[in-house]
Amino acid sequence: MRILGIDPGFERVGIAILEKNSSSEKELVLFSECFKTSAKLEFSERLNLIGTEVKKIIKKYKPEVLSIETLFLNTNQKTVMNVAEARGVIIYESTQGGLKVFQASPPQIKIAITGYGRADKKQINRMVQMLVNIDKKEKKLDDEWDAIAIALTAFAHIKRYPHI
Repeated sequence: MRILGIDPGFERVGIAILEKNSSSEKELVLFSECFKTSAKLEFSERLNLIGTEVKKIIKKYKPEVLSIETLFLNTNQKTVMNVAEARGVIIYESTQGGLKVFQASPPQIKIAITGYGRADKKQINRMVQMLVNIDKKEKKLDDEWDAIAIALTAFAHIKRYPHI
């Protein structure tokens, strides 16, 4: 099974494709990136670029499930709205590509990865590196690690609730 993990944003989008096969206990990271859009572009163009990138990755890797982080509300309403719109584009492209959608909150992701709902970034990144087969020398941005963690959360959920 392949899962597309996405850490949503409009300036930076963490994207990862993970695969679980029966010959390994660990999930394999097939692809990860931090997709960036320029603040110089109109917001609608940024959304279009995000949608195009997600569609391209779905077509290339053929995942079965989208695992995406739910919104984390902060004090900046404009940022929350923009991230919500980016999430909408990502979910739309994923459902158009035939993917099932799994959503998890930040505390759910932290619990799935570390067993502790208030884990910090360092703890999460350290655990993610232990849970997946990945080239440890390859430098990854936080958004990529987050996308991998989000995909791992879906795998953990599917183990317990295989109907997803």
